[in-house]
Amino acid sequence: MFNILLIEDDTSLFHEIENRLEQWSYIVHGVEDFGRVIETFSRVKPDLVIIDIQLPKYNGFHWCRMIRAHSNVPILFLSSRDHPTDMVMSMQLGADDFIQKPFHFDVLIAKVQAVLRRAYDYSTDQVNLKTWNGATVDYEQNAVANQNGSIELTKNEMFILKRLVENKNKIVSRDELIKSLWNDERFISDNTLTVNVNRLRKKLGELGFDEFLETKVGQGYMLLEVDDQ
Repeated sequence: MFNILLIEDDTSLFHEIENRLEQWSYIVHGVEDFGRVIETFSRVKPDLVIIDIQLPKYNGFHWCRMIRAHSNVPILFLSSRDHPTDMVMSMQLGADDFIQKPFHFDVLIAKVQAVLRRAYDYSTDQVNLKTWNGATVDYEQNAVANQNGSIELTKNEMFILKRLVENKNKIVSRDELIKSLWNDERFISDNTLTVNVNRLRKKLGELGFDEFLETKVGQGYMLLEVDDQ
């Protein structure tokens, strides 16, 4: 069973979401003191965080930053705000997905299942370590390391990198990545993929690899391998 921390201050909505998730055998935890969210997070040790943007005391972006400071747990944002910058901001902070209120509960359940599947299923692969251009890519630990240091990736970033490593020196289309990540492209915006890839490229730049992730305009992305191991 998966533990889910639901950070939502609308009591009626909280209980409705809680009820729907429990029907799927998820264990749902709430927050009593919205000024002490991190304390609740540390106690619950959730497998997934669902968080509203508009909250008492501090907004969801603040708590996302705090959680990301020491955890790569999947984060799913809920928001009644419809400005595109909210979605972009959430992705830049390391969120895994974004749902705009009002939403259909079937969509919420599908999103939760997809995020958990991405986050935890592929770590059971027989081979969790891969070499790429002299770097070690650890799929289970969401880390990449070479002589220049090491970086930690979010679940989405690692999933994208994994797909590109599996198809190195080949173009992987945007549609293929979206379908692989979210299983149904109707539930995600094209811009979200762009944000995740740009963030991945920036992190790879810390290892000197930013130029090895190429954007093929109108086609997709290609990860170059120049030191085949």
